[in-house]
Amino acid sequence: MAFLVGCGAAPSPHLPTRARRIVSLVPSLTEDLFALGAGERVIAVTQADDYPPSVKRLPAVASFASVNNEAIIRLHPDAVVGIPSQLRLTAALRTAGLQTVFLRDDSYADIFADISALGALTSRRDAAKNLIDALQSKTKRLRRMIVGAYRPRVLFVINAKPIIIAGNASFISTLLTLSGAKNAAGVAQPYPVISAETVLAAQPDAVVTDDQTQLTALLGYAPWRSLKAVQSGRVFVLDKRHADVVERPGPRYNEGIAWLIEHLRTLR
Repeated sequence: MAFLVGCGAAPSPHLPTRARRIVSLVPSLTEDLFALGAGERVIAVTQADDYPPSVKRLPAVASFASVNNEAIIRLHPDAVVGIPSQLRLTAALRTAGLQTVFLRDDSYADIFADISALGALTSRRDAAKNLIDALQSKTKRLRRMIVGAYRPRVLFVINAKPIIIAGNASFISTLLTLSGAKNAAGVAQPYPVISAETVLAAQPDAVVTDDQTQLTALLGYAPWRSLKAVQSGRVFVLDKRHADVVERPGPRYNEGIAWLIEHLRTLR
């Protein structure tokens, strides 16, 4: 049976509870479970999972584009948690009678909806509420650091070829806002593929990307070389550790806001 929890919605009353053996198919959901104090219930993760470090000792049963259903079935989990795009990849699990829970992870609100849903799944509702309160309180403290600050227009590049950016509906866009910036994307979708012409039309004050996109190797070519942000050296590159806290909609997102504030304040 599959359960889908939507953005900002209360967990379904039919969501399974007291799950003791959980397979996580998304790193941010793994981080949520550990932050809730339910890490010992996680029995398998993905190849991309690396936080907390102890998850590296767990079996990896999925990658970005695939799920090893046979390996998961052999582990006899009480629940498998993932995101809606993995619904098709996990059809064999439901055929085998396993409970699958799909949590949306596009928006900022999804961070807290997912924590709440996982709190229900693990019978740790109070821990979920306390975690959400703590995270939101820290966000408010970080926001006080940027009162009256200059608000640069930032283009956040997820992939260089093809060009994929963080659109206005993404949680990354909200992190930009919370760090005192504006999203230069001008595109509604969470993570759209855009054209070179759209990049040129955006003319952001700065570009943010991570060190896996290899965008820096393309800055001397069109359309990037024609951006004033590139010409003035206003390109900020996240290393692996900071890319995770900015690009994963998980409980470390405040570290991502802090990184953005620190770097974007240099644009004044």
